[in-house]
Amino acid sequence: MIKSILNLFGSLLVGMVAGILITVVGIALFTDMPLSEFIQKFLSVGFSEVIISALVALVALAVSVAILIPVHEAGHLVCGLASGYRFASFRIFNLTFIRDRGRVRVKRFAVAGTGGQCLLVPPDRPFEEIPVLWYNIGGVVANVVALLVVLPFLLMNLNPYVKEALLIFILVDIFFILLNGIPMQIGGICNDAANVRLLRRDYGSKRAIIIQLRVNALVQQGVRPKDMPEEMFYVDGDVNYANPLEFYLSLCRASRLIDMELWEEAYEMFAEFHAHRDKIMPLYAREVACELIFTSLVTGRIWSAEELYTDDLKKYVEQYRRVMSSKERMLCAVALFMDHDEERAREICNSVRKRRSSYLMQGEVASDLAIMERILNA
Repeated sequence: MIKSILNLFGSLLVGMVAGILITVVGIALFTDMPLSEFIQKFLSVGFSEVIISALVALVALAVSVAILIPVHEAGHLVCGLASGYRFASFRIFNLTFIRDRGRVRVKRFAVAGTGGQCLLVPPDRPFEEIPVLWYNIGGVVANVVALLVVLPFLLMNLNPYVKEALLIFILVDIFFILLNGIPMQIGGICNDAANVRLLRRDYGSKRAIIIQLRVNALVQQGVRPKDMPEEMFYVDGDVNYANPLEFYLSLCRASRLIDMELWEEAYEMFAEFHAHRDKIMPLYAREVACELIFTSLVTGRIWSAEELYTDDLKKYVEQYRRVMSSKERMLCAVALFMDHDEERAREICNSVRKRRSSYLMQGEVASDLAIMERILNA
């Protein structure tokens, strides 16, 4: 209770400061009022008006984010479809809309650090002929359009609180445009502009992201990795750990070995990946650690799994186990081989089986259920 009250107080304080700063910016940009005159008027404002302004700032910030994330992802969707791509899934926060047997269904899936994601299937053309510009930059285009639509309202004679809310919406939108429109990596993940720059100049990255989109679509449709063409996972040359797009192909190739029950080969690949974990983006490094634990357990390297299973990784697994069946598969192996608790391992398997239809990646859950049954009945 005390923590909740402190959080609320902190939020109100941030809202008050944000409201004051936004008002100052608005005055500087849209009026001729000297700053000294504004300060005098501000000091004469009642405490209740300051509180209302802070609450307006907080609500406007939340509403702006809730609107602009779908707008951004819708931009990817519209521009992607216009470029010849086909719909696969559309995620806003943890709600994901997918096409399943001609119908649109809603499932829950989330990735930490992302507010949404629009996944489309590339057109069936040679790699060099597949367009990548508009699909990747469509989100920024949509945010620019939203900015141009809202800007004229600031020139109208509106209620001061309405104007404050509009100004916050505009500033948040500008933040989105800069965050996605200036090439950069956030947590090791390329933003939209960085993807465009990379894909236009690097054939390997372009091939990797196109295959990634195709693999994701097939897995969502229920196809297991072992049943996909082997050439989809072909990696030319050494593993490129520093490039998340290209490394994903290597990660898929190793995961396919798990589905094929070639666990010794899979262990060797994941052990090699783990040795280069400092070059891999954090999300993939944790995925590597999880699969290295699983392959260590099923190949009899219990000591290795115990060393890898840190408190940080346990938190990661708990965070994703309800949306990624591969985490339940790992926990099943932990219960069976590390904790020697067969009853617990069977409970995990049965739980995944009951919730099977709720998972987004149906090919992955089919694979994980088959593997869990295999190790339980061995």
